[in-house]
Amino acid sequence: MDAIDLKILTELEKNARIPLKNLAEKVFLSSPATAARIERLQKDGIITSYTVNLDLKKINLPITAFVKLELDPKQKPTFYPFVKAHPNILECYCVTGRYSQLLKVAFESTEALDTFIGEINAYGHTETQIAFSTPKAPTQPGSEAIERAAE
Repeated sequence: MDAIDLKILTELEKNARIPLKNLAEKVFLSSPATAARIERLQKDGIITSYTVNLDLKKINLPITAFVKLELDPKQKPTFYPFVKAHPNILECYCVTGRYSQLLKVAFESTEALDTFIGEINAYGHTETQIAFSTPKAPTQPGSEAIERAAE
């Protein structure tokens, strides 16, 4: 990955729907050369997807919570399919510490969250924290962080 690739990633992070012609101008390449680099970044697994960021409150999911789960490793074969299939689980991480799983969830009400906690307690002990606000919304690492990691 070189400086042009980093600039492409930075621009796509800002606006993944930027027209190819505009992106090419920003990185000082032709449109075909820019398209080839994007294709390579996708093939190499650096760009894995293009997503839409939704305002959860505006789609009637105003309750965001983080659920820590103490999962018995023997339950992973049933837990992971549950996680992948559940529409309210936004993210799931296997983490260190007492709680081996960290889930980010979104629900329409605290009652719905409570029902979910009842379901997930079948997999182990939980601890839940409801988010009041988000001073920094989810994002990807900026170009400076990518450059430092590439060194």
